[in-house]
Amino acid sequence: MNYLGSKEIETERLFLKTPTMKEQKRLWEILMMPEVNRYFLTVPSKFREKLSDWNQQEEYYKRDVEHAGDSDIFRWSIFLKDTGECIGRISCHEAHDEDPEVMDPSIRGVGWLIDPAFQGKGYATEAAIAMMDYMFQEVGINEIRTGAAIVNPASWKIMERLGFTRQNKTKMIQYTFLEEPVEDYSYTITKEQWLSLNKQKGKK
Repeated sequence: MNYLGSKEIETERLFLKTPTMKEQKRLWEILMMPEVNRYFLTVPSKFREKLSDWNQQEEYYKRDVEHAGDSDIFRWSIFLKDTGECIGRISCHEAHDEDPEVMDPSIRGVGWLIDPAFQGKGYATEAAIAMMDYMFQEVGINEIRTGAAIVNPASWKIMERLGFTRQNKTKMIQYTFLEEPVEDYSYTITKEQWLSLNKQKGKK
């Protein structure tokens, strides 16, 4: 695995850039939208009030951005090419962050969020394809494991379009802004599967 950090990635309509403080308040505002954080945040619910207060969150975001350029961090802010507007973020973090039993750093988790005003336009899929291609082909990770709430098909349908395989097992997840745990599908995709899928697409 190559620790190359969050190099800038360009797609047809997007720039994926190393995060800076310029766009962090906007990303926080997006994250605080109920339709976004409902099935995204999994930090303990006792932090709800703190999460909803930018004056408290700003220092956390500053510390986070200080390390955004580190070689072992793979996290991007998503910008529209034509307007320069920040519409979301995407990351490829160690799977250990979600599953303590996974100790191999080449097995990763993923997460993304898009401003609801820009959803349904294929931006999340476009950003995810570019990020995954970079992580598998250049960084050299071996596998991605992720999940999505069963009641949130907008999320897991993207995973299936990307070629992820749904596992037979599901798990219960306690999301930060929900009172009860929610059942999640589990998905995986390996480097070999990703490269094979893209090879097939190249032949069409």
